[in-house]
Amino acid sequence: MQRELSADFDRFVLDRSTALLRTAVLLVGDVGHAEDILQTALMRLATRWTSVHTAPEAFIRQVLVNLARDRWRRARRRVSEQELTNAGVVTGGRDPADTVADRDAVRRALARLPGRQREVVVLRFFAELSVAETAEALRTSEGTVKAHTSRAVARLRELLGEKITENVHGV
Repeated sequence: MQRELSADFDRFVLDRSTALLRTAVLLVGDVGHAEDILQTALMRLATRWTSVHTAPEAFIRQVLVNLARDRWRRARRRVSEQELTNAGVVTGGRDPADTVADRDAVRRALARLPGRQREVVVLRFFAELSVAETAEALRTSEGTVKAHTSRAVARLRELLGEKITENVHGV
């Protein structure tokens, strides 16, 4: 039984680490810090695998959000636009050269959102979670998720123009 759980954990890490790293990068705005919080999140997941192996994705996303928030609290400052702009983005294989400028603009716009709005946008649109899953990950109500989403999308539209609806999934 223990070997099966260990193999399941290893499979989960291999299958999901790239997507989880992308989520972490978008949350903290820096590849190095994203790698650090992902490693910490995976260690926490490993120690709790027997109890969360049926829903590891939800658990690890919640840990990533909490670790990102802890980082923001410790720093007592927001991630600057420059840091997020310079952050590399890990992609899952398709990276057409003609979308690089759009991705950069989206990252800069994300950096200008308040923390909660950024978290909601990252989880809803980049991690492709439902409203309910996002609310669970952020430990808030679905109404709050919807409100933050609405405000964030409106602000992103101001910052980016209408191309946000076309390119938000391409980052």
